[in-house]
Amino acid sequence: MGCGELVLKLRKHLKSMPGGLMRVVAHDPGAIHDIPAFCRMTRNSLEHYDAATHTFWIRSRLDW
Repeated sequence: MGCGELVLKLRKHLKSMPGGLMRVVAHDPGAIHDIPAFCRMTRNSLEHYDAATHTFWIRSRLDW
């Protein structure tokens, strides 16, 4: 899945789970830059990134 499609799906799913924690595995080389930028722009919290497994843990904001 390309980054544009990923960002749209992330927003939809995060919006449906205020305060929830989502695990995202992204092998796209651009994800290491795009996902943190997405979190900053949407005010969601990037809780953790594991480079070995390409896994991002994102906390959905409460005030959707």
